[in-house]
Amino acid sequence: MNHVYKYLACAISGLLVISGVAVAADKDLVVFDWSGYEDPNFFQSYIKQHGDSPTFAYFADEEEAFQKIRAGFRADLAHPCSQSVVKWRESGIIEPIDTSRLKNWSKVISNFRNMEGFYAEGKQWVVPVDWGSTAMTYRTDKVSKADASTLRSFVDPKYMGRVSIGDNVDDAYALGYLAIGITDWNKSTDADFKAASNFLREVHKNVRTYWQDGAGLRQLMASGEVLIAWAWNETATTMSAEGHLVAMKRDTAEGSSTWVCGYVNMVNGPGSEDKLYDFLDSWLEDKTAEYLVTQWGYGHSNGVAMNSLGAETLAGLGFGSIESYSKNTLWQAPVNSKLREKMIKEFELIKAEIGRASCRE
Repeated sequence: MNHVYKYLACAISGLLVISGVAVAADKDLVVFDWSGYEDPNFFQSYIKQHGDSPTFAYFADEEEAFQKIRAGFRADLAHPCSQSVVKWRESGIIEPIDTSRLKNWSKVISNFRNMEGFYAEGKQWVVPVDWGSTAMTYRTDKVSKADASTLRSFVDPKYMGRVSIGDNVDDAYALGYLAIGITDWNKSTDADFKAASNFLREVHKNVRTYWQDGAGLRQLMASGEVLIAWAWNETATTMSAEGHLVAMKRDTAEGSSTWVCGYVNMVNGPGSEDKLYDFLDSWLEDKTAEYLVTQWGYGHSNGVAMNSLGAETLAGLGFGSIESYSKNTLWQAPVNSKLREKMIKEFELIKAEIGRASCRE
């Protein structure tokens, strides 16, 4: 599948949704996921084995997903990230994964398998699959190199109405903390939180929209409505491959943010446990890893497949060692519950302020 197909698949995903659930798919496996991850190239073996894709439901933010599940929504698998998994486990909405049922499990990078929250109490709670950055992403023909070198450009009045950040509390506060010089939000003070929030209030004045899916953001950047975005690897990788003058700048003066995401086994899932493990194993295959890295620009947890791409290919995509990739970044580690609730509340207040409208409105 080429980039054009991926772009169209993501763009029309919203048309295939009724009450958040995609139609014409395998009803025996429900996957609660980010929009775009219904791309069939992520689970070709599953489709070959079962004849169809799983049923997908979508969320734009992990807190939204968490609250929907707590309210009774049922799925077999969900796709949270590093900063949320401890909360999900402690709330009792997920259950351990039997890794003995995954033939590709031995290929998963040990640093990811054993991350905080992913492995706990002698049990595996998350199957890590993707990792990457949230960073300055910009139109190279409209934004100078000097402006692209600093996160301060998000609040520069010259970009009023030409900025977009994700409608995602974790990414938003990663930006806010980085902008004030904080790279570990769990070591921040109340004063740091206030300063990060104030920076996001200044960003809000410039925001054209809070993007909720990659396809929508790409359209805005392609048209020139948005010149600077706080975005994931996929945006620049896909747009540059399509000929758009868009680049990601991970090494701004203030840095970028790094995250790892994976699939969790939901308690009381409505579908087939056998299909659940088939789906996970399909995601961990070498061909899935190659596709994710080369076509989407994200890292994959399958270290064997990553290494097989060769150092030159990986370097060209911005990947070195885990240590080098996370240098000068804010690692989106699990956040203590008190701080996270403050983030959620304050971010909603910021978006609701008079003068700008988020894309939720």
